[in-house]
Amino acid sequence: MRLIVTLILLLFIAAGIVLGALNADMVGYDLGFVQLSLPKGAALLAALVVGWLLGGLTAWLGVSARRQRLRRKAKGQESGEAKTSPAGA
Repeated sequence: MRLIVTLILLLFIAAGIVLGALNADMVGYDLGFVQLSLPKGAALLAALVVGWLLGGLTAWLGVSARRQRLRRKAKGQESGEAKTSPAGA
């Protein structure tokens, strides 16, 4: 299994090197508050990393909000059961 993962990782590294080499032209970006001049490959890699991070953050926030909601719901049910149970039992 490790061998397959290592081979896939090496394949993607090689593809990244080829992509960067073929897109070495400089491109200017005007973001309104700053002007950048980056190689196309670096800009593509930066966009990929930012998208990956934002997607991971969105997924993490969604999962943590759901867990928190379920935890509150479970806590509410426990306190509701304690109120309805007989005191002398």
